[in-house]
Amino acid sequence: QVQLVESGGGLVQAGGSLRLSCAASGRTFCRYTMGWFRQAPGKQREFVAAINWSGDRPYYADSVKDRFIISRDNTKNTVYLQMASLKPEDTALYYCAASETIMVPTTSLRYDYWGQGTQVTVSA
Repeated sequence: QVQLVESGGGLVQAGGSLRLSCAASGRTFCRYTMGWFRQAPGKQREFVAAINWSGDRPYYADSVKDRFIISRDNTKNTVYLQMASLKPEDTALYYCAASETIMVPTTSLRYDYWGQGTQVTVSA
């Protein structure tokens, strides 16, 4: 089992940047595929990015491709989401998630553990 704690959210102007972090407990962090999802008010939770256990296979939603970068540091049990060129439509509660599958799923149903989320608000 793994516990996830997100940080780094906040209020930023459009065009700005933020870096989210997700710290995981446990000694088996490197076994998990890690993902970021987000949920805006009144909308369904959506996939943002995911990365495989070794960090060499990132995947992105089309809406964030070329603006966001997912990475991980297995020595620190942490996964990151570097966000640039932020838009008001990026405003959401951002969740970190861990999946026990070796694949890199983009659907929330394939993730086994979730953090509490960190709020990102982008002003116009």
